[in-house]
Amino acid sequence: MPQIRVLLIEDNRLLREGIAAMLNEQQDIKVVSATGNGDALEKAKKINPQVVLLDLGLGTQNSLKIAELIKQGYPKAEIVVMDLIPVQAEVIEFVQAGISGFILKDATIEDFLHTIRSVAEGKKILPPPLAESLFSHIVKFAIQTGKQTSLMKAVKLTKREQDVMGLIARGMSNKEIGSELNIAVDTVKSHVHNTLEKLALRTRLDLAIFANRTDLP
Repeated sequence: MPQIRVLLIEDNRLLREGIAAMLNEQQDIKVVSATGNGDALEKAKKINPQVVLLDLGLGTQNSLKIAELIKQGYPKAEIVVMDLIPVQAEVIEFVQAGISGFILKDATIEDFLHTIRSVAEGKKILPPPLAESLFSHIVKFAIQTGKQTSLMKAVKLTKREQDVMGLIARGMSNKEIGSELNIAVDTVKSHVHNTLEKLALRTRLDLAIFANRTDLP
């Protein structure tokens, strides 16, 4: 039986060894290499993995940069990002880097295996908690197209909502935004509320981070 060759990039040794042991129990999956020491690219070059499991929160390395470099050097490698609860803004960045999906570290073994097997077949995967939100549909669209401009078109923010979000990113209060745009504070609050709902974000800080990391139309 052909095995799915996996490169595991996780700097927590116990977690790395646990995931590797779990996957190697499967007849169709083989962790060919596991690392957390900054040599991921060298490992990828040596084993040419089909699937790369990448920890989003590597302590001493930039996970996003690693994802970008792996996709540049090995475009056929399917990358799955592992995290507890990925932030929406980070999801977008990794989608843009070409990753194939996300898996929560507290996922069931069945979900973990399903994700690996699915991306190996060319599918794109989001974990259930993300798949339940409106934002997930936008992210799925972005994953399929690989275009951030398409992502923002899918969100369908109004011009005023974009203006308000941009001013929030600059650190302005609702009162300052109202003065800048010549609208009532209550109107500003309404725009903020609507924008948060459309993007499935929770706070103004989330909105500011999203705005700073995203090119608005």
